[in-house]
Amino acid sequence: MRADRSSKYASMSRRAAATGAALAAMMAMAGCSGASSGGAAEGDMAQGAAEGAKVTVIEYASVTCSHCATWQNEVYPEFKAKYVDTNKVRYVFREFPTPPVPIAAAGFLVARCAGADKYFPVIHEIMASQAELFSGPPRPVLLRIANGAGLSEEQFQTCVTDQAGIEAMDARIKAGIAAGVEGTPTFFVNGEKVADTSLAGLSSKIDAALAAG
Repeated sequence: MRADRSSKYASMSRRAAATGAALAAMMAMAGCSGASSGGAAEGDMAQGAAEGAKVTVIEYASVTCSHCATWQNEVYPEFKAKYVDTNKVRYVFREFPTPPVPIAAAGFLVARCAGADKYFPVIHEIMASQAELFSGPPRPVLLRIANGAGLSEEQFQTCVTDQAGIEAMDARIKAGIAAGVEGTPTFFVNGEKVADTSLAGLSSKIDAALAAG
């Protein structure tokens, strides 16, 4: 099924399809269960406190990972209200595409092309549209989301085939792999991997870090 979806998506662009194949090879060690795990990295997309905050929470995730989508839907709203909106932590989202990799790669490219102010809403909308993405041709779904973020069809096509954007993503993925990320979602609190990604599990690590002298 996934191979069929990737095949359908390849019709969007030969370059996008080639990118998907290259990323898939890199992602052989990673699955849906991927800079350093603690400090800032080039291309980071963040919310909340400024760089250098006392507590930094890093999430490695994929827009095509169902577990990531579940976390975004069930945990993120309360996590954001408790820690991000109050500027208690710096929340960093790092892209780590999982199968169908071509769709994930295109989704991340679209989110970045939408601009920093629309990056997170686009990421969340793609995750919320997984059922639709996986049940038919993904291009119309991604194009609709891109249009909603203010991108024209021409801009969308340019975005998902942009070599500079593709190479930058390639570098971020390699950095994630080097940091020891093996699946998504993976969370680090001040560089320490957190096994329990529920709000309670994350809070225990975050609150301890905030309380530390």
